[in-house]
Amino acid sequence: MKTILAVDGSDNSYEAVHVMKYIARAEQVTLLHALNVPRPGYPEMMMLPESAEEIYKALEQSMREDGERLLDRVQSLLPLHAGPTKKHLQIGSPAEVIISMAEEQHADLIVMGARGLGPIKERLLGSVSHRILTLAPCAALIVNGPVKAMKKILLPLAGPTDAEAAVRFLQLKPFDDTVELTLMTVLPSTEPPWPSHAAGAAAATELLEKQTEYIEGVAERLRARGYQTHGVAVVGTPSTMILQQATTLRSDLILMGTRGRQGISRFVLGSVSHAVLHKMPCPVLAFHA
Repeated sequence: MKTILAVDGSDNSYEAVHVMKYIARAEQVTLLHALNVPRPGYPEMMMLPESAEEIYKALEQSMREDGERLLDRVQSLLPLHAGPTKKHLQIGSPAEVIISMAEEQHADLIVMGARGLGPIKERLLGSVSHRILTLAPCAALIVNGPVKAMKKILLPLAGPTDAEAAVRFLQLKPFDDTVELTLMTVLPSTEPPWPSHAAGAAAATELLEKQTEYIEGVAERLRARGYQTHGVAVVGTPSTMILQQATTLRSDLILMGTRGRQGISRFVLGSVSHAVLHKMPCPVLAFHA
């Protein structure tokens, strides 16, 4: 497995470094820091147009030195089993730099700390975390705070496509130790168009039983691959039930599929993955479904 560890010096960034102790040894770990240097022409630079280029060069050099020190420190903090490492310092928008590196390296996993901007601004502009979840060519682990373990994992599944993608990702054996997987499927709590309450209740019960049988089938496939698993089927709003279940189970990680969207609809409307990211009680690892 090839892993990119993207760091920016924030507290959550260092927590992402700490999470590497729970990730399986990688074929290669790319330590990446993006220098988002203001270019001449920004309002701040227009104050002294005659020296804007000199200011830019000095600022870039200072940021580059800070970035190199950051990468050296991150490398020294990695667990011994992390795998061989390479350091990369690149100028550009963090999201664009991370995505470009993931494509270039044919990465299997991106690990990074969350730096939220608040729910309204994120929905309109998209944070780095949101852009990575939507546009990255591989799975992405977003770390939102201190992580004490990576043992209990909640795996919500929306259907067969999610299940197949989850199985493929878990076949990579991404975790360093044995984990406990709780597979979860959510039936939307909508009013069914049945002629009577009794008929509706019976139909809903039958659907729930079928979903329970389906989720148990996926759990059995994962048990055959060495995972400790069990499944649950619940009724409710998907994002609400995922967050509720993760809190109830005290999950160390939410592992879920994401379907990337392009354009303004992705930022304004979001998805279940993005809704969970806004309020996640623990790190989220999103794989492509």
